[in-house]
Amino acid sequence: SIQDKNALHLYSVNGKYLGSETLKEEVSDMCVTGEYIVMGSLQGFLSIRDLYSLNLSISPLAMRLPIHCISVTKEYSHILVGLEDGKLIIVGVGKPAEV
Repeated sequence: SIQDKNALHLYSVNGKYLGSETLKEEVSDMCVTGEYIVMGSLQGFLSIRDLYSLNLSISPLAMRLPIHCISVTKEYSHILVGLEDGKLIIVGVGKPAEV
């Protein structure tokens, strides 16, 4: 975060700059799983981005409270979101029929 601007930068394993994406929220936690980046913000949004293009995969989900931590289950079936008030929100991943 520089001068109220937040950005996500992507580099290769060898340190080559691949791209960046300006963010509207302040990231509080992130988790890389498979080909996706799952991010939580202090503004209360859960975002899922493509690891290679950094584009949003879905519209951000509003949790209404600051997100303190994120974890993804081993099977990539659920996202666990810890909120500021101590609540644990479990978000199912996949098509509605699969969840």
